[in-house]
Amino acid sequence: MESLAEATSGAIGSLLSTSILYPLDTCTTKFQAQVPSLHHPKYRNLYDVLREAISSGQVLSLYQGIGTRNLQSFVSQFVYFYGYSYFKKLYMDKSGSKSIETKANLVIAAVAGACTVIVTQPLDTASSRMQTSSFGKSKGLLKTLAEGTWSDAFDGLSISLLLTLNPAIQYTVYDQLKQRALRNTRDKDDKGSSSVPLSAFMAFLLGAISKSVATFLTYPAIRSKVMIQAADIHEPTSKTNKKSQKTVSGVLYAIWKREGILRYFKGLQAQILKTVLSSALLLMIKEKISASSWFLILAVRRVIAYVILAHFTLSSISLILSDMQRVGEMYCTLEFLYF
Repeated sequence: MESLAEATSGAIGSLLSTSILYPLDTCTTKFQAQVPSLHHPKYRNLYDVLREAISSGQVLSLYQGIGTRNLQSFVSQFVYFYGYSYFKKLYMDKSGSKSIETKANLVIAAVAGACTVIVTQPLDTASSRMQTSSFGKSKGLLKTLAEGTWSDAFDGLSISLLLTLNPAIQYTVYDQLKQRALRNTRDKDDKGSSSVPLSAFMAFLLGAISKSVATFLTYPAIRSKVMIQAADIHEPTSKTNKKSQKTVSGVLYAIWKREGILRYFKGLQAQILKTVLSSALLLMIKEKISASSWFLILAVRRVIAYVILAHFTLSSISLILSDMQRVGEMYCTLEFLYF
């Protein structure tokens, strides 16, 4: 039940944070996916992407693919939070400890992340293609996936599995910082309560710090994944080159050859801004929704218990009335025979 509450609050928080920051996500993705020509890049910075959308009258296209992205975010966060909470509780029950070590926490987060990636990879690939397509020319989810083979829907799966280290690092850092913050809060209140909620501001701050650390450490892989999934928008290439662009080594070589080693971190500032705000909002909303989800689930359980109890109570009353009716009929029969 605790795992279900964690999964529900995490999924709703992801849905809201993704919708709020989606235009920034679109601009960042298009900027990351760009491989500059030999003359000059199309986008020199993030503002050039926004300027193109405004000048072409396609401002609403900044939201292209938002439905697929929200679906992917909701499903991925639900699966991740459910798996993370479930495996964490299972580990603590098996080990008999009241806390979890950093190494074990990292492994659990990575396993939960790997399960999430495998389930949601087609949605992630489709949303990236829709975002990186020309403004106003994005297609629907089914049409986007139908353009390639089934294996194309899993473009970047290997590097996505590698990027499970990102949320693993993020939530490990966040959990450790959260435990310290709650411990300090309980010490100040001197109540010894283990259910003291984390304030919205503190959740936002801890989420921003944890995600900044994770993003910086994994950013070259993040940009490589975007380029693999959006390889078809690049300038015309042969089938061999196109196939090489869909591999990690091919993308890394293309960046080094065309842009230089420092450009592995191209768009890092925008990525940190987007992911920090998104993750911080997610965790802040999750902390606030979690308590409500917990009470809602308890209320649903109580209602179900009442329904079951009422069902058996009505069944019992019905049986009693039926027995009384049979006794009455037997009594009338005996009375008739006697007289």
